[in-house]
Amino acid sequence: MAVLSDETWKRHANPWSVWTRYAAFPVLIAAIWSRAWLGWWALAPIGLTIAWLAYNPRAFPPPASTDNWASKAVLGERIWVALQRDEVPAQHRIVPGVAAGISMAGLPFLAWGLIVFDLAVTALGMTIVMLAKTWFVDRMVWLFEDMKDQRPEYRSWLY
Repeated sequence: MAVLSDETWKRHANPWSVWTRYAAFPVLIAAIWSRAWLGWWALAPIGLTIAWLAYNPRAFPPPASTDNWASKAVLGERIWVALQRDEVPAQHRIVPGVAAGISMAGLPFLAWGLIVFDLAVTALGMTIVMLAKTWFVDRMVWLFEDMKDQRPEYRSWLY
């Protein structure tokens, strides 16, 4: 997400962008699963979902207010991707990596479940990935809250 322009970051801070992005992950999983009954035609819903994920940060206008959890998550992520790790406060350096690692640990379950059409294993993998992603996103809110008064630019993002 480091390649997003200032305008795109503002648009992505719209809670609709955050929540529809969350909702797209189970849709992507269902699209992959749909190969069971659609065959190669499953590439259409898979492609559409991936296209939506790519377009999503640009899909909504800037929010009327960024004083909400979803917007602050995006603002924190904007800080996270812009700073060198040694510029990130010490209390925020480890947990995002741990959350990302847990999310990665869920991917083999998710992939295996999708390969063999095992609903329980797929659901387990999806749950691990989404819970870990939520933990990461929540940490981005905390990062933003801790950093918003460090630079006037960050504070200006809150309205």
